[in-house]
Amino acid sequence: MERLPYIDEHVRYVGATRERTWAAVLAVGRAMRGPAGPLGWLLGLEPAHASGDWSAGVQAGATLPGFVVEQARPPSRLALGGRHRFSHYALVFELEEAGPVGTRVRARSWGAFPGVHGHCYRALVVGSGAHRIVVRRLLRGIEARACSA
Repeated sequence: MERLPYIDEHVRYVGATRERTWAAVLAVGRAMRGPAGPLGWLLGLEPAHASGDWSAGVQAGATLPGFVVEQARPPSRLALGGRHRFSHYALVFELEEAGPVGTRVRARSWGAFPGVHGHCYRALVVGSGAHRIVVRRLLRGIEARACSA
């Protein structure tokens, strides 16, 4: 994984085992397998398309629009990386046991925003709080899927 500047970390407690929570992380990934759409095209997402098996056995090299799996260690770690015209980034999910039937899900983000356009993009996405909203929504989606399974 490329060394990138740290952005932030978000943590959520999920009232389900790590195995169920891992399955929920992959289910959220499966839900993102659709086409990148006009925004993805505008940004020039790399990779542009989904590939690989996003069932319980996701492997390094599988992709989602804008992300490639750099590391998959079920049920504890999923490391994603990607890039587009204005940024190179990484998002890592770490799942830790938290009690007999609970999991702490940690989402850590890193990103580089080169050039003037990258600086503006960072202000738009990270500075505005949009990144925080999206990551927290992902974590709530993981929790909802894990607890309803």
